[in-house]
Amino acid sequence: MKRTHHCNELRLEHAGQTVTLTGWVHSRRDLGGVIFLDIRDREGRTQTVFDPTMTAPALCDLASGLHSESVVEVTGQVRQRPAGTENTKIPTGKVEIVAGTLVVHNRADVLPFQVDDPDVAAKVNEELRLKYRYLDLRRPEMIHNLRLRSKVATATRVFMEEQGFLEIETPTLFKSTPEGAREFIVPNRRDPGTFYALPQSPQQFKQILMVGGVERYFQLARCYRDEDLRADRQPEFTQVDIEMSFIDREDIYSLIEGLLKRVWKAALDVDVPTPFRRVSFEEALNTYGIDKPDTRFGLELVDLTDDFKSSTFKVFSGAIAAGGVVKALNAKGLACATQGQIETMTDYAKSFGAKGLAFIKVEGGEWKSPIVKFFSEAEKAALQSKLAIEEGDLILFAADQWLNACEILGKIRLYCAEVLQKDGKLKLDPKRFDFLWVIEFPLLAFDKEQNRWYSSHHPFTAPVAEDIPLLKNEPRKVRGQHYDIVVNGVELGGGSIRIHQPDVQKTIFEDILQISPEETRLRFGYMLEAFKYGAPPHGGIALGFDRLIAILCGTPSIRDVIAFPKTAKGTCLMTDSPAPVTPRQLQDLYLEVKAARTEPA
Repeated sequence: MKRTHHCNELRLEHAGQTVTLTGWVHSRRDLGGVIFLDIRDREGRTQTVFDPTMTAPALCDLASGLHSESVVEVTGQVRQRPAGTENTKIPTGKVEIVAGTLVVHNRADVLPFQVDDPDVAAKVNEELRLKYRYLDLRRPEMIHNLRLRSKVATATRVFMEEQGFLEIETPTLFKSTPEGAREFIVPNRRDPGTFYALPQSPQQFKQILMVGGVERYFQLARCYRDEDLRADRQPEFTQVDIEMSFIDREDIYSLIEGLLKRVWKAALDVDVPTPFRRVSFEEALNTYGIDKPDTRFGLELVDLTDDFKSSTFKVFSGAIAAGGVVKALNAKGLACATQGQIETMTDYAKSFGAKGLAFIKVEGGEWKSPIVKFFSEAEKAALQSKLAIEEGDLILFAADQWLNACEILGKIRLYCAEVLQKDGKLKLDPKRFDFLWVIEFPLLAFDKEQNRWYSSHHPFTAPVAEDIPLLKNEPRKVRGQHYDIVVNGVELGGGSIRIHQPDVQKTIFEDILQISPEETRLRFGYMLEAFKYGAPPHGGIALGFDRLIAILCGTPSIRDVIAFPKTAKGTCLMTDSPAPVTPRQLQDLYLEVKAARTEPA
């Protein structure tokens, strides 16, 4: 089974050589008794010929009976393809192998779907492809994605090694820390009633590594979150996890910009310009309506609060009087929006609590909207000036509290861009990557239902130094040293400078987050204890590795870049997991399963 070449290697200069290929039968064609088998391995494919005038008839009969995806070994002589039969779509398309021997290592049954169909991803239900993932992985697109993933992992490790980082594995059996996403719990047989948790991130371990003097740590870390899934989320995922000592935010920015520059060059041969643009959280929301903005197109939000303070249109002036704002978006060229598209935008507004969506269509030289009659000439002039209104424009409004108004138009902005792309009015270069840092997030957010503050990022994030005096009396104004790295509207990762002073960390836990001293001791006592013995200033970041690879591969779903992903329901269709365990296993763990009720009690 020693092949001499892989299936993407042979060229005209190999003509006359006797070679051996191994792989899968990509396709079989019978042209008047002459059998053509395209043999494929992970590198590519090569055409082999079984001609009764040159190959033993028994071998021709053997070849004619093979199904696609059978595993074979072919030995024969390389020759130039006859004129007019070249295949310019593949690198080996100018040559073929005249078969001398054929060994069938494994015959394939009839396939549930055709691997050689270039449109299989569009034609075949994803669940069927996931059930037969080993067949799906044979597709060139999937091999490309996994190869690129491996290449990026290697480039990451090489870069981090050059920067003096140590790759260190942290435990995947941890303790439960309920603050944050829902966890996967693992029962402990040796001490019934106690449980491990699979880590949502190595956050606490990597901070303790800094206390331990490691100074520069990274790993391609496996993390787990028991959350509802979507295209960019899986219950288990990989992140590039990083922590550094004796640094500030500028050091993180420089490191990650250098890493991403190296990765994009290695993966796509694209030179990413640095440094990246920096946008504050407030500016991102004000301008784009989202804290992970896609800056490849305009459609920016405009503030009209000052212009409508005294408006006779009570929806606007009333929102302002209640402490809110009026913001608008000019969706240029979308005055032709259908009723269905307007209803979709209205539904987005209502999902944020708005009663509806005010808009103006500019058609035939007129501003068409029932609200225009309420506007003064000065208000119309302000709209015209600030929004550069032209024929064919669609003006969309949000009047609400600042964050809500921004988020309403931010959601609608992305929808408008999607519609404009489908209509051909907005063209985005697939090779353009707009990187930016979003910075100066609020350290805390307020939960009205629980009447308490909670961490916007996590409770280990350090406040901006000059804002520390505001913690107890004006927590809303405190900024965190948190930063997100964003590209083309996708959050690649986030991190922060950490709290390293025990007294500040204790204040955050007990005075701000209202975690009792006893609970603080039970959940985080070992960290606070460690900080007493000389914790250096430190900070870090985690990049979503699966998400990063999906961007590089140009696919919207991270399932396309993970070898064995879960479905949206968190199941593996190939292995049929999760699955029940035996009564003996439950007994050993001192567990009892109570079946979910199917009817009301």
